[in-house]
Amino acid sequence: MGIGIGIFLIAVGLILALAVPEATDVVDLGMIGWICVGVGVLGIIIGLIMNAQRSNTSHREVVERYDDRTPPPAV
Repeated sequence: MGIGIGIFLIAVGLILALAVPEATDVVDLGMIGWICVGVGVLGIIIGLIMNAQRSNTSHREVVERYDDRTPPPAV
């Protein structure tokens, strides 16, 4: 889950939790909204951790030197 999906889940969750009146007795839209907010926050945290680990790579440069070798004979 990326950071964008996490932000989307937070926005939808807050709309469900705070703006939609609970008109049904079958489903608690407020609780579903808060669950979406929690999943969105968790997704953003995991996305940031994954991005930090991706940028924490090291590269090694190998340089071969041929100073001790004699040049090939001219033909």
